[in-house]
Amino acid sequence: MKNRKKTKSGGKFMERFKNYLNLEIVIDYKTCTYFFCIWFFYCVYLLCRGIRRADIFYMFEMMAAAYLISYVQVYAFHNFDEVDRLGKKDVPGIIFCTGLYAAVSYALSWFDRNFYATLFFVGYVLSMYYIVYLANKIKRAIDTENLNKMLAEFKKGESHDGEK
Repeated sequence: MKNRKKTKSGGKFMERFKNYLNLEIVIDYKTCTYFFCIWFFYCVYLLCRGIRRADIFYMFEMMAAAYLISYVQVYAFHNFDEVDRLGKKDVPGIIFCTGLYAAVSYALSWFDRNFYATLFFVGYVLSMYYIVYLANKIKRAIDTENLNKMLAEFKKGESHDGEK
């Protein structure tokens, strides 16, 4: 009897650990995606100003900000860019996370505390969230289609084996 309890609690622990690990992988994926988008915007901003060198310390700040904001997005706002449909309940998360990016960029002077550049960055972040949402939606649709094909092929294989 005691062994059964250990197995059940061990199973719950492993399930919670797998869920935690899954969320950490999702957060790392988001961090890399959003960091790249932000870094791209920063580099274009510099190029438009005629500057051909980027500050590597800003790169670190952008990565750290993307990491922390990805945590907020996943844990506080239920991963709004991976939902099936964007709804009214997702808007506060999108606005809050966009505001965080804007506040951090302004406070850390990524765009020289230029109000218009920061405002343009806000629009960019909003479009970034929407594009990532669309990419995730398309990826899910493709994965679902592939899984359905695999299931159909598996069922055909079973019926053929049963007939033989």
